[in-house]
Amino acid sequence: MDAITLLKADHKTVEQLFKQFEKAGDRAYVAKRTIVDRIIEELSIHASIEEQYFYPVIRATVEDVERLTLEALEEHHIVKWVLAELESLDPSDERFDAKVTVLIENVRHHVKEEENDLFPMVRDELGRSALADLGDTMAAAKEIAPTHPHPMSPDTAPANGVTGVAAGVVDRVGDTVSGVAQGAVMAVGDLIALVLRRKKPKVSPTGSSATRSQAKQIRKSTQDTIDLTQKTIDTAKRGAHRTSTTARKSAEATVKAGARGAKKTAKTGKSAAKRTVSTARGN
Repeated sequence: MDAITLLKADHKTVEQLFKQFEKAGDRAYVAKRTIVDRIIEELSIHASIEEQYFYPVIRATVEDVERLTLEALEEHHIVKWVLAELESLDPSDERFDAKVTVLIENVRHHVKEEENDLFPMVRDELGRSALADLGDTMAAAKEIAPTHPHPMSPDTAPANGVTGVAAGVVDRVGDTVSGVAQGAVMAVGDLIALVLRRKKPKVSPTGSSATRSQAKQIRKSTQDTIDLTQKTIDTAKRGAHRTSTTARKSAEATVKAGARGAKKTAKTGKSAAKRTVSTARGN
């Protein structure tokens, strides 16, 4: 699946959830909570892979998309704040439906601009092979992307590479993040270089040279991000292991203490029973 097909599939999934919400009854609080939680998860993952991979790559490899991508980032920023508010808002709150309605309107506007204006420019410039390579990395990134909104985190490369993975680790406590550790998700700079090699030969030699130079600079700046990402993953794994070990030891101690207490109680009860029998016999 190429990158644009993948993103359009996400758009379709979210639109179906929007329609489910719009059909829910006014007092269908449980159903609305379930639907909105799904919307939050889907949009958080979708925004993450666009911000970490799609937008940086097309800004470095496709001409005349700078304005559209910057506007898209601002639209993401607004949406993530609304998602963050909806996470903690009760569906019975008088503002809940209004916030979801505003969210739906903003996302539909964002989707329309991407699919009608941005995506055709990207497809025409990059072509099938480059989009397939980009899509493969984005599909792998979805498996470790944050599942909750993080509106105060950076949304542009290279800083969002570290914060995105860290947020994904936090959001997916107990899930595996070995895909990143094994290099399943390509670094942004390397991905840009790959897309440049595979894209349609439409740009002039001067433009191509300039873009390649930009990709080289980005690849260099992302190396520290890659290293820090690996450290983040290792730290998270160690933390999860320590937490698991501590919890296990605590549980074992509780069981042992309970067993000792039960044994002591049984012994005390047995002694009391003996005294009661002895007293009864004496009477």
